[in-house]
Amino acid sequence: MKKQTLNLPHGSIQLPAFLPDGTQGVVRGVDAQDLQTCGIQAVQMNAYHLMQKPGSSTIQSLGGLHRMTGWNGPIFTDSGGFQVYSLIHQNPKSGSITDKGATFRVEDRKFNLTPEKSVQLQMGYGADVVICFDDCTHVDAPYEQQVKSVERTVAWARRCKVEFEKLAAQKQLAVHEMPKLVAVVQGGGLPELRRQCAEQLLEIGFDGYGYGGWPLDAQGNLLTDMVGLVRELIPSQFTVHALGVGHPVSVAACVAMGYELFDSTMPTRDGRHGRLYTFTVDPLHSSLTGDFFRYTYIKDKKHIKENGPISEFCDCPVCQKYSLGYLHHLYKVGDTLYQRLATMHNLRFMMQLMVGLRESNTDG
Repeated sequence: MKKQTLNLPHGSIQLPAFLPDGTQGVVRGVDAQDLQTCGIQAVQMNAYHLMQKPGSSTIQSLGGLHRMTGWNGPIFTDSGGFQVYSLIHQNPKSGSITDKGATFRVEDRKFNLTPEKSVQLQMGYGADVVICFDDCTHVDAPYEQQVKSVERTVAWARRCKVEFEKLAAQKQLAVHEMPKLVAVVQGGGLPELRRQCAEQLLEIGFDGYGYGGWPLDAQGNLLTDMVGLVRELIPSQFTVHALGVGHPVSVAACVAMGYELFDSTMPTRDGRHGRLYTFTVDPLHSSLTGDFFRYTYIKDKKHIKENGPISEFCDCPVCQKYSLGYLHHLYKVGDTLYQRLATMHNLRFMMQLMVGLRESNTDG
């Protein structure tokens, strides 16, 4: 993985890059053409969700993720480690995690997910970036649990690499067809465990690495010290993915630390629920620090007769064509067009943010 450009089977992306999450094979409310219009370079999907709906055999029948979704650019697939942890953490009766892998139930259906199975699914889907199955923990989990998480994560990553190389050989993939394999650094809020996990994963050897575990504290603030430490532990020639980071301020902070990849449902979910992102400064000609953006709440009555766009600095098709007042109307009457337009606006905001951060990094 290169620092400025990441070359993948379905195209190259400029770094740093934000990937919208289309966990179940769709970025809600928009299609592949909308994503392209917004300047999206790549999307992230999730093996945990896809194996349930629409199901692996259906995805295969529909030609893989790219053919099924109409998206021709790179697709990253997450392993499902975080989702399995969240499911079982919230309801221990729903499943269990052992050294072998995870067993869980969703809607009365039983699923088994092992490191090997996760890689098989992701490569079968046609992913450009395959993420190793990891054993996720909460940042405040007990020490013994964090130690076990690191041990499992490293062991599972080794098994993922063996399976990945076996499948690549079976498929006889050419160099330009090879997906990238990314390992996830766990260790909770304990620096010594994060260091141990990173060092052992580096010894195994992967194309890139990711920050594992929830990156925020109980108040929703970025765990700056721990996130920064993980980036420092990984040599600069490797791309590091801040998994699940999507708040504009957190993204800017992580780019300053050296992170290059981000994914989150936050911008699209916020848009659908009436929270639109608005620059307070020109993102291409200003320092993206401090209060460089604010929220515009579409349901506020003050927008009823607002004839201007959401943001004067936004070049998205929504701001070029529609008024804030019209979007307020669409939201109030519950029309699905609002969700599409709001999603496109917030996604374009994130793309402008990445361009601004990319250029400020280059200048620096």
